[in-house]
Amino acid sequence: MNLVSIRIITAQIDRLIPFYAEITQASIKQYTPDFAELKTKTATLAIGSTRTLQFFGGESVAQAGENHSAIIEFMVDDVEKEYERLSDFLQPYIVQKPTMMPWGNKSLLFRDPDGNLVNLFTPATSEAIQKFATDPHAAS
Repeated sequence: MNLVSIRIITAQIDRLIPFYAEITQASIKQYTPDFAELKTKTATLAIGSTRTLQFFGGESVAQAGENHSAIIEFMVDDVEKEYERLSDFLQPYIVQKPTMMPWGNKSLLFRDPDGNLVNLFTPATSEAIQKFATDPHAAS
């Protein structure tokens, strides 16, 4: 089994697409007015409007803006540089400025416009660096 995608369901697709494009500096392919994907080397972040829920059994299947248990994580080369680049843009969303975590990563935590928690992190200790060098899919 292979995890290939995480999908955010949103009532604000026109707000979330440019938000993630700014954060990642990646192009996001919008296939329809209701569905887009941000592809990385290891996984895809899909963004679907609430209108797509009809294909999964109806609107009660997922609730936009109600995520309080998952963190969307992006490994970056230098979290401090990303913080400098994004600090003005992220000001209303920041949860925690770059902070060293006990497991060896330096992490910047913020929320997207829907309230989803996002982590930009850089492996900082030799153990964390080695973990990601040998397994790029390792948890942050």
